[in-house]
Amino acid sequence: MDLSNLLITLVVGAIVGWLASLIMKSRGGLLAHVVIGILGTALGFWLFGALGFAAYGTVARWIVAVAGAALLIWLLRLLKLAR
Repeated sequence: MDLSNLLITLVVGAIVGWLASLIMKSRGGLLAHVVIGILGTALGFWLFGALGFAAYGTVARWIVAVAGAALLIWLLRLLKLAR
């Protein structure tokens, strides 16, 4: 992975994590948003794929990514690891 791809991953992860935190009314800093965004995106695409759904198009991919990040926040709250 080159530097530009890493930078894009971090920026998109931060945006996805931030949007999910707005939906879930969660608190966190930039690093938390990046981590939640990246891991949540992976969770969302894995879960949707396991259920037989595919995200075609940019808007659908963003929805799956934010939904996965929101699900991750919910799971972390369930485990009492996040507020």
